[in-house]
Amino acid sequence: MNSLIERLRTRRLFSVFVLLATISAVIVAGSFAAHGVRGQENQNDSSDATPLKVVNSPVAPNEFVKIAKLVGPAVVNINTQTFPKQSDNHGRKNFHGHVFQQPQDPNGGGDDQDQQQGQGQDNFQDFFNRFFGGQMPDQGGPDQGGGVQESLGSGFIVDPKGYIITNNHVVEKADKIYVKLSTDPDSQDLGRPARVIGTDKATDLAVIKIDTNTPLPTVKLGNSDTTQVGDWVEAIGSPFALSQTVTAGIISAKNRTIEPGASGQFQHFIQTDAAINPGNSGGPLLNMNGEVIGVNTAIFTQSAGYQGIGFAMPSNTVVSVYNDLVSPSHKVTRGSIGIQFREGLSGAVNRVYGFKNGVLVQEVQPGGPADKAGLKPGDIITAIDGRSIKDGDDLVNEIASRRPGSTARLGYIRDGKPQDTTVTIGDRDKVFAEMTGQQPPAAPDDQGDAGETTLGIVVREASPATQAKIHGSGMVIQSVRTGSFADLQGLAPGLVITRINKQSTATKAEYDGVVKKLKTGDDVVFEVIDPRHPEAGINYIGGTLQ
Repeated sequence: MNSLIERLRTRRLFSVFVLLATISAVIVAGSFAAHGVRGQENQNDSSDATPLKVVNSPVAPNEFVKIAKLVGPAVVNINTQTFPKQSDNHGRKNFHGHVFQQPQDPNGGGDDQDQQQGQGQDNFQDFFNRFFGGQMPDQGGPDQGGGVQESLGSGFIVDPKGYIITNNHVVEKADKIYVKLSTDPDSQDLGRPARVIGTDKATDLAVIKIDTNTPLPTVKLGNSDTTQVGDWVEAIGSPFALSQTVTAGIISAKNRTIEPGASGQFQHFIQTDAAINPGNSGGPLLNMNGEVIGVNTAIFTQSAGYQGIGFAMPSNTVVSVYNDLVSPSHKVTRGSIGIQFREGLSGAVNRVYGFKNGVLVQEVQPGGPADKAGLKPGDIITAIDGRSIKDGDDLVNEIASRRPGSTARLGYIRDGKPQDTTVTIGDRDKVFAEMTGQQPPAAPDDQGDAGETTLGIVVREASPATQAKIHGSGMVIQSVRTGSFADLQGLAPGLVITRINKQSTATKAEYDGVVKKLKTGDDVVFEVIDPRHPEAGINYIGGTLQ
């Protein structure tokens, strides 16, 4: 028994010894391994590594590089300020970009007025306001304390005297407009003050001007009619305030209409996949000759950013509108014959009424040009001056291009029989106003206060008390339109204009007589007195009327 117990004790001791020996071996092995790693670290010599160098091999500039260098100096950044008004969203910076969500629903059209005021247009306006004009959900409520709303867009110089093309929606609500050239210093300064020369809502185009003592770099306008789907194009602008941003793509389609009904009758866009984002609005779309073939205007997006579909107003339209806006009237005059028609008619209508191409008249404005020419609802206009009319767009473009007062020979079908008549083209604005019962917009010469149109001020004759203070007579400035000629010269409400160009303005009749003779390019000098500080005497303020 004792022998058995002794053998068991010996085996137990042996097992313990083996276990301890194993643990010791592991510890020793780990120690050697650790020593090996530390040794390797100490021997981590990189003296045999070759330092990298930048390869200075010349790369020939491609066409995009050449165009960016050529055109970049003529592309400008436009900053605008809008002063607080009731229901405005204050204290925010916006990036102008015309955006729409839904494709066209061609429910109708007209020679004069927009019949389509349905849900599609409401959605468009909602989306535009939500992302670029109104309050975004994550930015809280309006600043009730008031503030200046700043916005950003793009434009390009087309005349070395400082004339710039941009979008109407970039400047239409602005109280102050500033322009920064690519060569201007990058500072907190908003830029050079600019004024609006003319705008055209129908094409969403505007012309603004900055004063300059030296000729400015300009761009050339190319022929958008000769562009083709698949052509390379380049866009330059200031998306999200990142000025002189260059993107490239191709022409994806032509003759796109993105707003329904008559509101889109004069907006037939070039579609491109060149990246266009909010802030690009008003910038140029260029062909490979460095010529502007479009003005970047709108994007299709569901994210408020680039999704590969942008739209530019064709340069051929831009040139026509620009020339009208810089004319003495500073407005685009379009022709009209006073009819309504419906787009997108079914083939059944065409077959029953017996025509393939043409326009089926729905309404004729009583007393309007078409009515006087004998046209009636149900007539099918098929030709103008012997040229066949394809559809409603073709008719509108042809009539709108005619000057009011000119005549055109219309071919039409009535009760299956071809007939013709001569129509006298009317002014679209006036015809539209008569159709809707509104007052037509007044032409500059028709407005009651010539100074408000020409100079940007409203005046009244000085009261006897004011006359006593200044020891004379004159016109007291009641208001000054922001960005106007008078505003840029520094005139302010309360000042009294005693003479303009050395001619008395003691009465309203004298003032009107002097102002009505002023024209673009004239030097205009005001002699003004501040009735609050009459002891300061006469102050001479003047500039060149643009």
